[in-house]
Amino acid sequence: MAEMAPRFDARIVFISFPSIPFPLPTLAAPFVMRRAREGKVSILVLDSIAAAFLWPWIAIRPPELPMVAMLHQPPGGIDHATARSHIQAWLDRRAYAGARRLLVASDALAEELERDGVRRERMTVIPPGRDVAPAPPASVPALRLGRRAAFVCVGNWIERKGIHSLLEAFARLPADLGTLHLAGDDRADPRYAARIWRRLKHPDLQDRVVVHGPLTREEVAALYQGADVFVLPSLKEPYGTVYGEAMAFGLPVVGWQAGNLPYLAQDGREGVLVAPGDVVGLARALEALALDEVQRRAMGEAARQRALQRPTWEQSAELFFGSIRAILDGK
Repeated sequence: MAEMAPRFDARIVFISFPSIPFPLPTLAAPFVMRRAREGKVSILVLDSIAAAFLWPWIAIRPPELPMVAMLHQPPGGIDHATARSHIQAWLDRRAYAGARRLLVASDALAEELERDGVRRERMTVIPPGRDVAPAPPASVPALRLGRRAAFVCVGNWIERKGIHSLLEAFARLPADLGTLHLAGDDRADPRYAARIWRRLKHPDLQDRVVVHGPLTREEVAALYQGADVFVLPSLKEPYGTVYGEAMAFGLPVVGWQAGNLPYLAQDGREGVLVAPGDVVGLARALEALALDEVQRRAMGEAARQRALQRPTWEQSAELFFGSIRAILDGK
């Protein structure tokens, strides 16, 4: 959005809270608001990651600027311990109550907010773009490595992404069926990463899984281009940008029937959606797609066609800046 702002006669000024233990960032709220005033901004866009930190200050001194909230997670977040989630959810809801409009990342998140008591007319759904890179990859890597299919997973190594479940499922496949490529930050959660590395050392996975670590957008696009199937058994995805990106490259998607994935892909049409936690079912889905090239190509084409109905990043930016400009114009 920031890169595209000039195209819409706009600019985005980023003001961050310090990365210190919760709830201490709330102490920085006066500094953040002062930076906003000094930056001569027209409207305050409150990201859902920072909403809880700002609300106590808003309650004491409501901002002179109009404010909108940009939500890519529900109140309370999705990666915190139970106690913090409850406290943060309470703070988040109060911060959002003072926003002129809530810009939310998906229909699934909008429905969750509706169940939480937010009126639908207060929300505008602005999904992420389906295009991962501004141009097609210059070169496509060979990913099968002598096997029948190449599977790619893009996700940081945190527990809700289900990387361990994926490895357990993949280990059940015959060794000659597929090669699995893992892209994402393998240091996001050191304790969970240690568990993943231990599993990767088992004989049933050796030489079958390629760990790429963090990649650029262009490198991720090249993985999509060279793969046969995208798989990410994530339990909680308010949107799931990587599913949409992979579908735009013509990849069938495999994952748990959870989060926003059922809104992006239909089971048996654009991919395979498995009951959460069903590792055996996940393995069967991967095996079936590895063995049946005709089916995976048909699913991949259906995925591509569905993805083309979703906005590009430029179209998402047009909706984002249009929504903000409408508020500034009093509409």
